[in-house]
Amino acid sequence: MQIRIESVSDLRGRVNLPASKSISNRALIIYALSQQGKRFQAEGLGNVSDCDDTRVMMEALTRNPEVMDIGAAGTAMRFLSAYLSVSGETHILTGTERMKHRPIGILVEALRTLGAKVEYVENEGFPPLRIKGISSEKIFTDEVSLPGDVSSQYISALLMIGPVLKRGLRLTLTGSMVSRPYIEMTLSIMREFGADVTWNSERELRVSPGGYRRVPYWVENDWSASSYWYEMVALSPRDDAEIELPGLFERSLQGDSAVRDIFRLLGVGTEFCRDERGVEGIRIRKVGRPVERLEYDFVNQPDLAQTLVVTCVMMGVPFCFSGLQSLKIKETDRIVALQTELRKLGYLIQESDGSVLRWDGERTAPVRETVIDTYEDHRMAMSLVPACMKLGSIRVNNPEVVSKSYPNFWKDLATMGFVVEKS
Repeated sequence: MQIRIESVSDLRGRVNLPASKSISNRALIIYALSQQGKRFQAEGLGNVSDCDDTRVMMEALTRNPEVMDIGAAGTAMRFLSAYLSVSGETHILTGTERMKHRPIGILVEALRTLGAKVEYVENEGFPPLRIKGISSEKIFTDEVSLPGDVSSQYISALLMIGPVLKRGLRLTLTGSMVSRPYIEMTLSIMREFGADVTWNSERELRVSPGGYRRVPYWVENDWSASSYWYEMVALSPRDDAEIELPGLFERSLQGDSAVRDIFRLLGVGTEFCRDERGVEGIRIRKVGRPVERLEYDFVNQPDLAQTLVVTCVMMGVPFCFSGLQSLKIKETDRIVALQTELRKLGYLIQESDGSVLRWDGERTAPVRETVIDTYEDHRMAMSLVPACMKLGSIRVNNPEVVSKSYPNFWKDLATMGFVVEKS
């Protein structure tokens, strides 16, 4: 399927963003762990995300099939691997062809260290996994070490099972650390459900045994999804562009709330407000001139990188972005994908060390009648589409990928006046 999106000149209105899938998926796993030995129920969790990643997690926990196919949901693969290891049941955990090429060996080795029984069904170090869940009472050690520079989801997956282990968990992180805000998010949600978890030192976390208690919990909306609307405001030809986004909290658990600070450097300001119902949210609008050059380390907000790369080239703002090493193991190799698609549009992005992207204004002839490819990656689609604010229109292959995190993205564009049509 291919669609064409035509820009709108007057960008003003209100958009209801999806709930945070990062918070939703953590809350679901913790809720399930609080009900060990009972049929999973999600009553008490409010505003849970309706995206693909959360839907497959909910289905897996609710239906509890022997073979759990989580599609392209990397979060579900990591979190369920740990959860199933202490479930007392046997399951096969699988996904899409791309998922079968996303490494998971580091997490598997950590779970095996704790005493879990996890086997590779096909290729060593990659899904599918056969997980013979054992009782959390039979975990024979509470100590495990993990590199801090791998996916923070590995770390979060281990932390969340800590409270149900007989002796708790002592987790040591080695090397440099990436995406710490996501670890802090996990810790905060765990504490909301009664867990006792602390940083013993900069490199060691201690989770006390004792399990979780079930409490009502409301999921805030997704700051990552807001980044595409920040991008559209930044690229709007009019200075009076303004978008209201309810459900975003000033004191947010989400590391991607830093989007408001980054886009301030590109001339987009954020005002916190409450609507007529008292719901907290933000209003974004242009407030000044962008910086002449932007340098930023995305080690704590890697999911914002694609949005900022596209924004900067479209604004003509040279940049140097570091801390991007995790982009190579996402839904696609996002570094290569960005270079490929922006070359089509006439922009030459340079990569170095597998973790740095740089643009100093290099251009090339754009491809005629360009069609953007999405690589089974929701963020490739949503970060590139706002380029239509400068190009007038843009065509996108396989637009359905947005359902992974923002199912109503195309509907929201149409509501705001964009022309969205099959082509």
